[in-house]
Amino acid sequence: MKKKVREYRKQREMTQKQLADTCGVTSRSIIAIEKGEYNPCLILAFALSRALETSMEELFCLEENSQASNHMCPDQNHQDQ
Repeated sequence: MKKKVREYRKQREMTQKQLADTCGVTSRSIIAIEKGEYNPCLILAFALSRALETSMEELFCLEENSQASNHMCPDQNHQDQ
């Protein structure tokens, strides 16, 4: 899963602690998400997208060589067969 949380957080000049506090989680959770060690639940993904003022689709999407390749990132050229 491709995550852009760190990119969007830095664009908004937020610390991991500030983002964590806004979303009601620990900074360890944010660190784990940014490192790719943890995939957030739907509720946390929604909270992150609101805090970072973007869509969930923009923050999180499956990478091209994922097992679920029929659920690609919106910006990738993928045609269903």
